[in-house]
Amino acid sequence: MKKPISISPPVAAVLLAIVLFVLSGFLPNSFGTDMNAALGQATNIVRLAVFLGIVAAGQTLVIISGSEGIDLSAGSMVTLSAILTWTFVQGKNERVLPALVGVLLIGAAIGFINGVGITYLKISPFVMTLGMSGVITGVIIITNHGNAQGMLAPIMTKVIARPLIFGIPGAIIIWTVFAGLIWLLLERSAYGKNLFAIGVNRVTAKLSGVNVTGMVLLTYALAGALASFGGFMVVGNTGVVFLTLGAPFLFPSIAAVAVGGTLLSGGKGSYFGSMAGALVLILITSLLTTMQMIDAVRQMVLGATLLILISIYGRQKGLRQ
Repeated sequence: MKKPISISPPVAAVLLAIVLFVLSGFLPNSFGTDMNAALGQATNIVRLAVFLGIVAAGQTLVIISGSEGIDLSAGSMVTLSAILTWTFVQGKNERVLPALVGVLLIGAAIGFINGVGITYLKISPFVMTLGMSGVITGVIIITNHGNAQGMLAPIMTKVIARPLIFGIPGAIIIWTVFAGLIWLLLERSAYGKNLFAIGVNRVTAKLSGVNVTGMVLLTYALAGALASFGGFMVVGNTGVVFLTLGAPFLFPSIAAVAVGGTLLSGGKGSYFGSMAGALVLILITSLLTTMQMIDAVRQMVLGATLLILISIYGRQKGLRQ
């Protein structure tokens, strides 16, 4: 008797993205059979997925770490890093690199504080990161009164928002390099090996010599830094900042990880899956927007899609562990 054919969640997400893209070609006002238009539309979809995909990288790490790991401060971190970049750069190219280093360090520091609360104070990751999100938002309001003054540097727009090589937007090139680095981190480093180990079973990992506390602290610090990098990329693409800039990235970043096949109970997953999940979510949103669906319907469809995919992956048990 032949075994049933099984498709890994990341591959399933990629196939779903392809199907959604093909379906979008049959809608009114779409690219239809025009190959140049189709290529342009595909490029634009990937470009839009870049920013969600980068924010989802940090979520991927904390979710793989297990023990109900999640980072609900990611959205606020995106907003904070975007505002800090905007106000520090002041339109000067020479300030871009120091701004990037600064927001990465600040994001890592905030993530480290999340890790301290989770490991030493035994606060639930959900509660700790949600509380940190409120603190960050409060700091932004107090320091900027909701109105940040600044200007984007020309080099950021040139590198991030515009075509860079062979007509490919710089954001996509950056995401490709970024994805390669995350893959090396997860698949070819001692950190990645230990991360999956603590995600499967922290007691066993500790008995095997893994510094579980240090791993959790490092993971949340990395998640904070990656969310900050996402904010840096977002402001480089949009050229504007506002108080709720990062809010639309929070729950979709978690959904992208889930759609991409990472176990929400930890211990199994990949960043390529999260990338595919980000593409799926962006495609669904684009498809519903083209169909002129109201925002409430779009949210319902996105939520239903997430539930269906999780059910197909057979992870309900993992969600409760």
